[in-house]
Amino acid sequence: MKKTCGGYEIRRAKVIINNRSEFLDVLQSIGRKYSTHIICFNAENIAGSRHAEAAIHYAQRSFFSGKPISNSFEMEALLFAAASRQCNLAVSFGIHELENSMYVCSSPENECVWEELSQYMHFVTEMWDEITPEKEERLKSFFGITQEELALVGNTRIIDLVLERIALLEVSR
Repeated sequence: MKKTCGGYEIRRAKVIINNRSEFLDVLQSIGRKYSTHIICFNAENIAGSRHAEAAIHYAQRSFFSGKPISNSFEMEALLFAAASRQCNLAVSFGIHELENSMYVCSSPENECVWEELSQYMHFVTEMWDEITPEKEERLKSFFGITQEELALVGNTRIIDLVLERIALLEVSR
């Protein structure tokens, strides 16, 4: 499944990465070739497609306003995904070695990018928006969401609380 909006496109993919640095070099090479940014979000730590979209949206606003938090658009997107200014926390929202399920973004969108990326990853139609109990615990830990907050708004609104944390990063810059 693909999602296009605001000059970017997000798709879901799976890949096995043996060497993280080499894989990042491949992504950067493809990005340079097509004048686009390629961002891969670890689906295990992302609260669904709305979370990935929000990270890209805020990263675009921040980075292209001339006042970014980081020195690359890709890291800017990961920082917003993590709702943090800490790069060491943001990297856990990116790729890792071994098996990865990820949201992949091309900004700006470019069909040639997807064709070339398909040599390195398998695009899927699976939906990863379900919040399992394990993912809920990870999200609560990453974003400092308390049980009291969830009790107040309801467990089904954890995605809204994550999106709120991302918006707060934009405000507190």
